[in-house]
Amino acid sequence: MTKKERFEKVIEYFQSEKPVAETELVYGTPFELLVAVILSAQCTDKRVNMITPALLERFPTAYEMAQASVDEVFEYIKSCSYPNNKAKHLVGMSKMLVEKFNEIVPNDVKELQKLPGVGRKTANVIASVVYKKPALAVDTHVHRVSRRIGLTTNAKTPLETEKQLVKYIPAELIPIAHHWLILHGRYVCIARKPKCESCGIQTYCKYFTGK
Repeated sequence: MTKKERFEKVIEYFQSEKPVAETELVYGTPFELLVAVILSAQCTDKRVNMITPALLERFPTAYEMAQASVDEVFEYIKSCSYPNNKAKHLVGMSKMLVEKFNEIVPNDVKELQKLPGVGRKTANVIASVVYKKPALAVDTHVHRVSRRIGLTTNAKTPLETEKQLVKYIPAELIPIAHHWLILHGRYVCIARKPKCESCGIQTYCKYFTGK
């Protein structure tokens, strides 16, 4: 099976079985999603969804969060991973949104990466989820699953994985493909013991077939 054929079969399966796939982070506005994605770094979506309601009730907009002290934000997010750094990032990000972007979350990946706490992965999430742009965010699930299935070859970094994936995934499907791969990695193709026996793409998977 060629790489092109493998992509076609995998995409065909997900289009049929997962026509709706979206983030499990709960949000209402672009700002709320940006806050949630920053918090989600090395932290589960479940934990983030427990933290954000009280945090965003207290600071519902970038303007209000920009007025907060880092210590005050820390108290709301201390149950997540790396709360000290994330509190600094959230306040810094909010201040920059107010001062340079008129409180509007940018739709451009490069502009988004100027914000404190926003790397390429987070920027791609915002660009694809909020603005439906063909930006493919690569987290640990996407990186691992793509390599295991055989969609990527010798990709050592998230950027290498991203470049290999977007080469074969149609631009209009890139936003949903991000969620297909994340959810597949979270619930089926799990890290330590993938559920191959119940996986719908086993016959197209390099890990399962060995070829």
